[in-house]
Amino acid sequence: MTGHYEARFAAVGGQGILLAGDILADCAISFEGLYALDSPTYTAQVRGGPTKVDVILDSERILFPRTTAIDFMLCLAQRSWDKFAHDLKPGCIVLIDPFLVHEVDEKTYKVYRMPMIEVTKKEMKKMVYTSAVALGAMIALTDVLPVDSVVKALLKKAPRGTEEQNQKAFSVGYDYAKELLKG
Repeated sequence: MTGHYEARFAAVGGQGILLAGDILADCAISFEGLYALDSPTYTAQVRGGPTKVDVILDSERILFPRTTAIDFMLCLAQRSWDKFAHDLKPGCIVLIDPFLVHEVDEKTYKVYRMPMIEVTKKEMKKMVYTSAVALGAMIALTDVLPVDSVVKALLKKAPRGTEEQNQKAFSVGYDYAKELLKG
């Protein structure tokens, strides 16, 4: 990756999506030699309240630590969309769970629908893998970082004994999103 890239992962507290942003930033720094930061936001209601994590990746030093022109947004809750769907670039890639997010601006953004919670439950049997599924889908839709580097960062953060399941979860998200791209 060269240049500047901004991503936002939004959900409700307890869905585990903030970890995806942490892994993405760690991947950029540890395996791609880029500058990166992730900045989570929680509301007063930690479980069930709107949450987000913003990630900035850059080939140059990051001088302003806030997102201003987001290239990618993943959203798993309508309340989170309503609260955090700002600063998106026209043409921003938006990935939503269609069972949880219903009202998005499809004229301004490139919107993809993936029933992420349902896919995670069906394929992984445990919701703790939502962040890995989300990360796989994000990389499939954006190609912002190399797959092998992202998988390395994911496995680095995975608790011992869950590496294989985390890698499978990443692949589930990646493969599903690649199918979305086929149209």
